[in-house]
Amino acid sequence: MIFTHREKRKVSHGLTLQYDKTIYLIGDTKSNRKLIVKYIDVCEYVDGRIELQASGACLPYTTYDRLPEVNQGAMVENKRLGHVLQIAQLVQAERDNSRSQSGPARTHHGLPRSTKKPEPGKKRQRALDAKDMEKAIRQAALAT
Repeated sequence: MIFTHREKRKVSHGLTLQYDKTIYLIGDTKSNRKLIVKYIDVCEYVDGRIELQASGACLPYTTYDRLPEVNQGAMVENKRLGHVLQIAQLVQAERDNSRSQSGPARTHHGLPRSTKKPEPGKKRQRALDAKDMEKAIRQAALAT
């Protein structure tokens, strides 16, 4: 298809692959098991759809986003976990949620083109450490 961003990704032994900080879980079928350790196409269309293709056939998949968010509803439903979820929310506020720079701009979703550097005061996910966790715990303790 025209205006499609395509990248090759290797299928793991667990029938997964990673693309733009998202893990794609390919359906476990006999024919899909033949794709283990082979490269398949990840196609991202202008409208934001993503397809996994092997030999021109679309593969069924589910996703696991590596940048999840804790929402306020989860905190209300889990009253016993409220304090822990509040800490998770404070740590998430420190995280830079920008996606990879290698893919398309995603401006068709109304999102501005992301910059290569994280926003001031934000850190990449892998740069978050125990100090950030301790800071969030102190903030949550002061708020209660």
